[in-house]
Amino acid sequence: MCYDIKTKLESQLRRAKRFNDQDWIVELEEKLLPYKDHPYFHVSGYNHPKLLIYTNEKPYVPSVSIWGLVPHWIKNNDQKLKFWNNTLNARGETIFKKPSFRDSAKNKRCILHIDGFYEHHHFKGKTYPFFIARKDKRPLSIAGLWSEWVDRETGEILNTFAIVTTKGNSLMAKIHNNPKLIEPRMPVILPDEMEDQWLEPINNEEQRKEIMNLIKSFPESKLKAHTVRKLRGKEVVGNVPEASTYFEYKELEVA
Repeated sequence: MCYDIKTKLESQLRRAKRFNDQDWIVELEEKLLPYKDHPYFHVSGYNHPKLLIYTNEKPYVPSVSIWGLVPHWIKNNDQKLKFWNNTLNARGETIFKKPSFRDSAKNKRCILHIDGFYEHHHFKGKTYPFFIARKDKRPLSIAGLWSEWVDRETGEILNTFAIVTTKGNSLMAKIHNNPKLIEPRMPVILPDEMEDQWLEPINNEEQRKEIMNLIKSFPESKLKAHTVRKLRGKEVVGNVPEASTYFEYKELEVA
């Protein structure tokens, strides 16, 4: 699963900067100035934060979107609030089947860039958070689905997204060992050369299969992980730079 992440504005602008148009980048950063003062060293999807995504409609222009996909058929705010926490992640193997995601899987795919994500390891009845990132320190390109929901009471258009997940690799199998889960999970991390393919339109079954082929585990050899301070409970460290720094739990040395 992927419910906790770290990301900063510079990382979220990764695709936009491929244009290498400095004037445009300066203009874009000025428009997004409020985000500079509020980096997410640790943020939970359950807080439904606003992040920047790149959609199939605007592949290189970031759109502000809220984490937690709201399908277009949700009737009202009450139903949205009851539904919202269940669509932070979309199980990759079933995105073309689940009513919550199938329209977006076909027509509205997106990418977001993060610096890393957090997962909890279970050991002797307690949980210990780990931070996972690329070894080369580059941002992770995460596959997502997006949707636009219209509030029928106000006419407001809400742009929302979900992170697509897949079976965890061998590194995640060691970390993400929740006994309640059938298998370890992880976000779908797209190799750089596959980003554009994730955003390509689907017009036939062959193209659908090509998208499904992108839903796979990222190589363990390209990732690193370490324990961090508590993310929840009385000892929570909060949204501070130290959230992702190494923290030792001596009881795990025998794990």
